[in-house]
Amino acid sequence: MELVLWRHADAEDGLVDMKRALTDKGRRQAARVAKWLRPRMEDKWEILVSPALRARQTADALDLEYDVRIPLGPSASEDALLREAKWPANARNVLIVGHQPTLGRLASRLLTGRADDLAVKKGALWWFTGKVDRQARVSECLLRAVIGPDFAD
Repeated sequence: MELVLWRHADAEDGLVDMKRALTDKGRRQAARVAKWLRPRMEDKWEILVSPALRARQTADALDLEYDVRIPLGPSASEDALLREAKWPANARNVLIVGHQPTLGRLASRLLTGRADDLAVKKGALWWFTGKVDRQARVSECLLRAVIGPDFAD
């Protein structure tokens, strides 16, 4: 199973967190990363997105259908992301568009087994591959790529 964690791109400041839109910079970041990601999304993919406007606008850059999932909102836990993705036994690959610090903590957990704070840059993605053994446990978790919006061209 492939699991891609994509942090929303740069967003405006605002008092209503869920309605913060992408800045011009954020739209450029999302477009650059989407241009890199889209040709690599072969096979079956499920795209799961936080209901926050900035996350939906980041996902829009892919120009693919996605599902908005309330459990992926800004206050989500790593466990919620794993449940929504059905990691590691999902028959489909999953892209999650979400938020810090949850994405960083999940990336740390996948890499080390501990949910430490790990910085995920705005607009960046982390791509993991999980191999499943017979008991539906990850026998191997590989970090395939880390792409920031400044490296996506």
